[in-house]
Amino acid sequence: MNTSTQDHDTSAQSFVAFALESGVLKFGEFVTKAGRLTPYFFNAGLFDDGQKLSQLASFYAHALLKSGIEFDMIFGPAYKGIPLGATLAMELARHGKNVPFAYNRKELKDHGEGGTTVGAPLKGRVLIVDDVMSAGTAVRQSIEIIESHGAIAQAVVIALDRQEKATEVVEGVTRDVPYSAVQYARQTLGLKVCAVATLDDLVAYLEQSNSAETQEQLQSVQAYRDRYGV
Repeated sequence: MNTSTQDHDTSAQSFVAFALESGVLKFGEFVTKAGRLTPYFFNAGLFDDGQKLSQLASFYAHALLKSGIEFDMIFGPAYKGIPLGATLAMELARHGKNVPFAYNRKELKDHGEGGTTVGAPLKGRVLIVDDVMSAGTAVRQSIEIIESHGAIAQAVVIALDRQEKATEVVEGVTRDVPYSAVQYARQTLGLKVCAVATLDDLVAYLEQSNSAETQEQLQSVQAYRDRYGV
């Protein structure tokens, strides 16, 4: 294992520990939007105070700077992407990379400056910031907004890559497709993708513990990965 890989593993597992301590990552029985029964749930909305957001932004910035992905500005899709993009922009500026930031409105504003976007003009190579990617729908919507302004959707950064099969609806029936949302973004949408941590990092974190509770959680997560993983 080379030094950069070791650094990523350490940072990713530190992020897993941080998400658990913050109550953002929980174990139990949860139902996903696709109707799957999952043994873990990641709710980025619970990064809900200044210290958590600051630390989260630090993890995002570290992963991005290590990735080598080049971009000219940040776009935070409403709603979760707005605070994520803003705090990431501030953290990157602290590291000497000061880039513009913009976000979109859900509703069209017909007074004041009007329009559906707020902040810097969308131009150049744009980085999309989100928490997780489940089906790629939100990313496609962001791409449409970015390209409508003549800019280029360059990459997306997320907190957690669940590394599981995406879903699609065909004639009202939801079914698995043989690729993940991240793979879809890379291979079909042409985006570069940076994830702070992955399901593999979560499994590796659980494998380091010898407690009975953690081993039970590990077995549940591994069973879920065996069924839905890519």
